[in-house]
Amino acid sequence: MILAEKIMQLRKKNGWSQEELAEQINVSRQSVSKWESGASIPDLNKILMLSQIFGVSTDYLLKDEMEEDGEEFPEEMFEKSVSDTKEPVRKVSLEEAVSYMDASKVAAKRIAGGTAMCILSPIALLILGAYEEYRMISMTENMAAGLGVIILLLIIAAAVAVFITVEMRMERYKYFEKERIELEYGVAGIVKERKQAHMEKYVTGIMVGVIFCILSIVPLFAGVMFDAGDIIYVWGIVGLLIMVSVGVYLIVNVMTVRACYDRLLQENDYTVQKKEIGKKIRRWEDVYWLVITMVYLGYSFWTMNWGRSWIIWPVAALFSAVIEAVLGKNE
Repeated sequence: MILAEKIMQLRKKNGWSQEELAEQINVSRQSVSKWESGASIPDLNKILMLSQIFGVSTDYLLKDEMEEDGEEFPEEMFEKSVSDTKEPVRKVSLEEAVSYMDASKVAAKRIAGGTAMCILSPIALLILGAYEEYRMISMTENMAAGLGVIILLLIIAAAVAVFITVEMRMERYKYFEKERIELEYGVAGIVKERKQAHMEKYVTGIMVGVIFCILSIVPLFAGVMFDAGDIIYVWGIVGLLIMVSVGVYLIVNVMTVRACYDRLLQENDYTVQKKEIGKKIRRWEDVYWLVITMVYLGYSFWTMNWGRSWIIWPVAALFSAVIEAVLGKNE
């Protein structure tokens, strides 16, 4: 049976009219009628409410061709679906998909926050160094530099702790990136609905984030234009770092959430073919970004030019995209 037939059967089994069922889940009778006719599919919250009202599992409602007792697929059907493919296909239930989407939203904010922290980390070092040079604080040069470096390292350490925590919590969902998956009946529609709802936020986040990054140079140019003192230049660099961090936060946040929908639907960068390519890319990717981080910190500390060294990141991202494109083409 399909979802529409199950809703109708369970409603009649409980002796409810379409209006009575509609009242219990706070929808119109027309909505229930469309569900039972197959003209539309209930959203995630309504499916969860239906499972509670009818006293059945969401698996029973969503799995096609299931026995009436709602236990599981016939064993021979599952074996056939797996044997027809070259690789094992991992079935993904509604609960798994919802858990992954919710976890990804939390992880997106933390990853974006950790990235922003890395960008903001040298601010204290810049301010303390400038104020000590102009004797605006009662510190020696070594004290100002030492305190600034300590604050920088503490912020980076906190950011790394965030990344490690997120990585450990998301470890259980790694198969979405690596394995071929198949969403159970009705799950794809719910994921697509969430992805569509996220689209406006995605476009806005990318647009505003890019604008912040572009305009981040304005505070520094303003200081040059009015021939301000060196302290103003330092604050211009601080303003630049703050605006870049805000822009990067917005971009990373919405892109991470969007990626989770693409993984579930196996679209864009997460098609079955690209997953195979990704297995090869991951071999060098971790080493690549480790080297970039070392270059960034080494150059920044050597020159103490934190206002310019951030350009290493977009350049590195561009080269990374080029390398991935070349590897993908070769495959």
